[in-house]
Amino acid sequence: MPEKLSRQAASDALPTWRFLLQRMHLTVGVPDAATAFDLVARIGAVAASRGRQPDIDVRGDAVHLAVSTGPRDGVTDDDISLGRALDAVVGEMGLASEPGSLTVVEIAIDAMDIDAVRPFWDAVLGWDVVDRNDLRDPRHLGPALWFQQMDEPRPQRNRIHLDVTVAHDEAQGRIERALAAGGHLVSDSRAPAFWILADPEGNEACVCTWQGRDPAPAT
Repeated sequence: MPEKLSRQAASDALPTWRFLLQRMHLTVGVPDAATAFDLVARIGAVAASRGRQPDIDVRGDAVHLAVSTGPRDGVTDDDISLGRALDAVVGEMGLASEPGSLTVVEIAIDAMDIDAVRPFWDAVLGWDVVDRNDLRDPRHLGPALWFQQMDEPRPQRNRIHLDVTVAHDEAQGRIERALAAGGHLVSDSRAPAFWILADPEGNEACVCTWQGRDPAPAT
């Protein structure tokens, strides 16, 4: 299997796309349904010629694409090559990417005993167990669910929070709008990987990006 690229390398290689949760994403604005399906057909032809099958969603005035390699995702040079070929299709049709609209949501469950809690969610959702801490919809239609290890019980704190992953250059705007809407900042100690925000009643959401997650370069 091709070697996976770092988050920084993947992001730099496809500037019209955005790296969210181990996949490269592209949202393209379209004026009407006919254009959307024409775009999908052209994308399909390019992808099929390379033996690839990107995820494609048509939603009203936009077409969303996501590419990655392998059962646990990750971006390789093959994905970059496909992304550039699809960029050419988008450009030929006079369309443009809309990275600010990209959002991927994860549900995080804080647990003292992950091995005891995970089987319930595995059964009720019917998704794939990616590893000890992660469940994922194999068709990427639902949000990923992951388990965060707690060191001690927290009976007075909400133990489910949303991870809202956005394009790295969209995060600050999301945070500012959330704060203006009555939220407050709980912690930015791990920024720019994530910021912890809370609503007026203390329910939490982490605004997440790919940044700050790659291992430090070897010296």
